[in-house]
Amino acid sequence: MVELVARSAGVALGATDNMFRRYRWEVTGLVQAGENHVKVHFSPLLAPLRERQEREALVSPTQAIPGGPFVRKAICQFGWDWGPQLPPVGIWKELRLEGYSTARLQNVHLRQHHAGSVVTVSATVVLERWQPEGVMALLRVTDPEGFVQETEVMLSGEQGTLALTIVNPQLWWPNGYGVQPLYQVEVFLCDGERVLDSQAFQLGLRTLELRRERDLYGESFIFVVNGTPIFAKGADWIPADSFPTRLTDEFMEHLIRSATAVHMNMLRVWGGGFYEEERFYDLCDRYGILVWQDFSFACAIYPTEPEFFDNVRREAVENVRRLRHRASLALWCGNNEMEQGWDSWGWNRPENAPYREAYDHMFHHVLPEICAAEDPDTPYWPSSPSSGRNFAAPNSVHAGDTHNWEVWHGNQPFGHYRNHPSRFVSEFGFQSLPPLETVRTYADPADWNMTSYIMEHHQRNDAGNGKIIHYMTEHFRLPKDFPALVYLTQVLQAECVRTGVEFWRRSRDCTAGTLYWQLNDCWPVASWASLDYFGRWKALHYAARRFYAPVLLSAEDCGPEVGPKPVADPDDDERRLINWTVQKSDGEVLGSGEQALSQEALGYLLGHGPAKPAPWRPLATLYVTNDLVTAWRGLARWSLEMLDGKVIRAGEVPVNVAALSAAQVCTLDFADVVTVENRREIVLVYELWREDARVSLGVLPFGPSKHLQLCDPGLEVTFAAEGGDAEIILRAVSLARFVALTVEGADVIFSDNFFDLPVGREVKVRVSLPQGWDLARLQATLQVRSLVNSY
Repeated sequence: MVELVARSAGVALGATDNMFRRYRWEVTGLVQAGENHVKVHFSPLLAPLRERQEREALVSPTQAIPGGPFVRKAICQFGWDWGPQLPPVGIWKELRLEGYSTARLQNVHLRQHHAGSVVTVSATVVLERWQPEGVMALLRVTDPEGFVQETEVMLSGEQGTLALTIVNPQLWWPNGYGVQPLYQVEVFLCDGERVLDSQAFQLGLRTLELRRERDLYGESFIFVVNGTPIFAKGADWIPADSFPTRLTDEFMEHLIRSATAVHMNMLRVWGGGFYEEERFYDLCDRYGILVWQDFSFACAIYPTEPEFFDNVRREAVENVRRLRHRASLALWCGNNEMEQGWDSWGWNRPENAPYREAYDHMFHHVLPEICAAEDPDTPYWPSSPSSGRNFAAPNSVHAGDTHNWEVWHGNQPFGHYRNHPSRFVSEFGFQSLPPLETVRTYADPADWNMTSYIMEHHQRNDAGNGKIIHYMTEHFRLPKDFPALVYLTQVLQAECVRTGVEFWRRSRDCTAGTLYWQLNDCWPVASWASLDYFGRWKALHYAARRFYAPVLLSAEDCGPEVGPKPVADPDDDERRLINWTVQKSDGEVLGSGEQALSQEALGYLLGHGPAKPAPWRPLATLYVTNDLVTAWRGLARWSLEMLDGKVIRAGEVPVNVAALSAAQVCTLDFADVVTVENRREIVLVYELWREDARVSLGVLPFGPSKHLQLCDPGLEVTFAAEGGDAEIILRAVSLARFVALTVEGADVIFSDNFFDLPVGREVKVRVSLPQGWDLARLQATLQVRSLVNSY
């Protein structure tokens, strides 16, 4: 195990074995006036873990150095299918000397009680005392405008509670639902005029619940803030650097600001990493990002010893106390994919029975009891994914949250998402290469090939590059060169995630959130991230700005019969179970388990596959999804047209969508004009308008993009300057698909990118000029490409 020993004045102070905890040692009598020295010794990390793993082989991810579960350290640092095997050792947070007299604030618990237009803020304080005299505790609350309220109480014992009432509070809302006012809360411990100790917090006033109620589709899984159901739009967060001490405040803010800029309102802090630093939660509070917080367990079987459990208890109590006041904190979740491991990955073998019992104790008793005692205002969830039914169908589409990896890991087509309406999708995704400028940091042009050693080294998913090529040939023509390959992988990733998100947002009466895997990277790599290691926006991140927009017009190339179906028996998942056993010919059992299967999968297993797909028909169904808290009125316009812009048929439909809902706008059948022979030359263009402003623009082809008879779109690009920004206006004489803008020599963020541009429309893109640049330099370095340039 990792051990750290600090010595002062030749005296051993203690040892550490958990990166998720804070350690304190009493040094009274050991420090002297002037300079003092603390010697820190780091024990070897990997050798003891290898020895322990040889004695007790615990399951951990195949890409990881074995033995990671034995030590309380971010398990992804031992290697993952997107990260390197780099488990660093060192002091990763501040080391400081603290001095107290009389008493100190050992624990402060802030709570808020909402009653109509009044909020009561209370602070329960627990003291550590060295003198018996009474001390004064003072609670001060400063509102966003600077108005101050105070109250105080004399404490003669070790605990007390203070409370203040706030009339007409300014409520905190997730991004897209309102503003994020933050109150400054300070707690002081005083002996007369002398301040003995103090703690400060930023507090957003809001209510939050996880609503789980029986309904037509099973059991809901909806986050409700201030009484308003929230559709969670976001991504999964991993540690932003393999060496977290390298992260700057500026870069951390760039990542969170980038999430906010594309309408995200939730990030899931994934359990294979660590509980984030205060600056992360400060930013989430400020920008309105709800945090789904996993405890630091993922994809592994962990030890069962009492000492391990005691270590985790201390870790959990400390981190729950540290984060419980956060407005952004929405959920405590026990772990990542471990319940699924027991259900579906072959862990549930007889010899593993003690580990399963330990899992049940940890995640169904220890952690929820700690959360209930230390943070009763934040919901707890046992695992992700989970149906909330203790090992029963953890990836159920009828209850709880879902990880949908049948697309990508299961090689299913993008349209397969329609078979999985789900109540809350907390993981799904698709890989791409990072931008070319990032590839340049690890690969010379001579290595610009998907099968070169260096490109495969920076792809930690063993089958990753092969899967990218497989899906690419389904959708696009083979690229003409490596830059075209990079471009196509990013478009492919964006199209995959867009397909899922748009379907689930159309199904918002069933589905209450989508978090794609993943927001960010920890090193330069091919991965599922939408922001690469340097924070560069990939095509997926630009697409997220469109598919996560508050009001979304989307199109489906099928009829309205596709979508979630009512469930006669919400427990149906648990009843479609099979027991399986794998054994050698001599009868030796290699593995066994119980698996919940969908009706479709069960049909395959029994030799009765799903019905043959219906014959192709040129259908299109338009939907508007409205995440606003007010109704939305506008106009949906559609145009069936040739690639050169010649209109075959067009129409418009008034749109009136209620708040927090989705509505079908129209269903279009073009069987009389679109045929198998001409569908390569025809697309449906759909637009959403409000008065004279176009809200969104999309293109629906009637076959894969690789078959479209695209030609040079003749892109016309003009520029205008406005202050420190530039406006780029683009027009086309033939359909331009996935128009991509880049600037040579600078990292910039465009207001839109990787977009479709049909004939007769214009797209205006804004960008801030890099420092020291003028419009002429931008014009000279701007590069514009579209799909036709990739082959």
